[in-house]
Amino acid sequence: MGLRREYIYLTCIARTLWLLRLVKPNATRSIVDIVERQARRRPGNAAIFYLDQRMSYAELDRCANRYAHWALAQGIGRGSTVALLMENRPDYICAWLGLFKVGAQVALINTNLAGAALAHSIAISGARHAIVGAELAESFRSAPFETAPALWVEGLPSDSVGNGGNLSAALAAAPDTSPGKAARAGVTLKDRAFFIYTSGTTGMPKAANFSHMRMLFMMSGFVGALRPRQSDRIYSPLPLYHSTGGICAVGMAFFSGGALILKRKFSVHEFWSDVHQFGATIFEYIGEICRYLLNAPPSALDKGHRIRAITGNGLRPEIWREFQDRFAIPRIVEFYGATEGNVSMLNYDGTVGAVGRVPDYLEWLLPSRIVRFDVEKEMPVRGPDGLCIECGPDEVGETLGGISTRAGREFEGYTNRADSEKKMLRDVFRKGDLWFRTGDLMRRDSYGYFYFVDRIGDTFRWKGENVSTGEVGEVLAAVPGILEANVYGVAVPGVDGRAGMASLVVNADFNLSNLPQRLKALVPYARPIFLRLSPRIEVTGTFKQRKVDLVRQGFDPAAIADPLYFLEPDTGKYERLVPARYADIVEGRVKL
Repeated sequence: MGLRREYIYLTCIARTLWLLRLVKPNATRSIVDIVERQARRRPGNAAIFYLDQRMSYAELDRCANRYAHWALAQGIGRGSTVALLMENRPDYICAWLGLFKVGAQVALINTNLAGAALAHSIAISGARHAIVGAELAESFRSAPFETAPALWVEGLPSDSVGNGGNLSAALAAAPDTSPGKAARAGVTLKDRAFFIYTSGTTGMPKAANFSHMRMLFMMSGFVGALRPRQSDRIYSPLPLYHSTGGICAVGMAFFSGGALILKRKFSVHEFWSDVHQFGATIFEYIGEICRYLLNAPPSALDKGHRIRAITGNGLRPEIWREFQDRFAIPRIVEFYGATEGNVSMLNYDGTVGAVGRVPDYLEWLLPSRIVRFDVEKEMPVRGPDGLCIECGPDEVGETLGGISTRAGREFEGYTNRADSEKKMLRDVFRKGDLWFRTGDLMRRDSYGYFYFVDRIGDTFRWKGENVSTGEVGEVLAAVPGILEANVYGVAVPGVDGRAGMASLVVNADFNLSNLPQRLKALVPYARPIFLRLSPRIEVTGTFKQRKVDLVRQGFDPAAIADPLYFLEPDTGKYERLVPARYADIVEGRVKL
């Protein structure tokens, strides 16, 4: 371990701890106070850029004040919940900031939801009012609510009327002066700020509790790591309903007095032109965004920008160096964390592929550990004493986070207590202790670096061995012509375990006949038996690949329009999977 890397790590930790010195459960200083201070100190500085709009800190604070006075007029105050369903724009942030000024809490609703999932998400928050962008008003109106909250539409012309209140007109008539601290009297950092939702890929979305303390804890971590300055401009094409774009990026801007560059929706074709046009110095990524950018044709805009650092999660090791070199990125700060969880870490020094680091001497401060895991039972392994068994260096297991009352180590849970209980594990290293289950398989090297391996449920058993979809995906993604790879396991009648299958997006450089040779980098049991060539891979609103539908659809050529291929055991080549060969497989005439 180099001295420079150790120095970077300890310096970043020290800065973060200094920022966190005031983040205590009974404290009252929240993001509201931080923004109001910026509005007093640098009122004319840009707070948000959006399209051709420039909003200063003074304008941001005044807009939030109007939301606060509107809320008071509706009887919304401490403990009230307001649902927020709106695509990215400055009013999104003004809305929750103004609601915080009166002590209310906000349910950040996924803009991709519709129908029963939308109604469910709002209902479990208990919201009696909903702020809805005009672009999503019809989706809201068509949702099957048992009791619909009052609808307030933002973005309508001032003289427009319809099924719901015209929020834009109401705000225009509201005062832009501060409602004063009395309006949020009694609110402390332990109070809930947001409901933030899971993606709902395996069922209805779950609402995670998210306190003001957790908000400041997350923001402080990124400020400590990247040291944003007043001159920085942070580009965020990520949805504001998600913690990465809506909290981490916002915090870096507002803590430092810098500016946030908002994008309505992520666009590969407009990404680098936006970076140049707005003079971005930092940007946030998540999931497959980096791969999308790398797959785009080279452009003169790839370099010559002002980016000094980027931060996010999901930058895969196989494209890390290529991405950094092609786009001349000086520094990459990969992180790991979940909205509802208490495990968070950052890769301060840019070690390729690592999601963060917890050295032995800081385990007391950052209690993140990896324990042995049974893939078939989907539970940690326990020894003769009934306790879990910690993994050794580079041994794969489930990552856990110790639960305590210290800032950042709490588990605030979901609105449903049963859902919260499923994420907690007791008697882990000693009787009576309590740990949070991340649901992620990782390995930790001898220096304390953590490396993401797979999501529990994605890893599957085949030939009596564990197959990591993440590791298989890395090998496939390095094959020329493969733009995207989504790996999963499918059930084969009469066969134990699940056979590997990969949905691929390819271009003209892809050579199917060469693929078996390239896959020799994998052990035989990990090589995909089935391939599906798809025009695109479905992702969530936060760019996480969807697997559930692919697993359910399986490999039946009669039911799937995409071309399917089968790794023939006799020839070792991928051949087109036709109905007759499918019948041979499912009826047991082919030895897999």
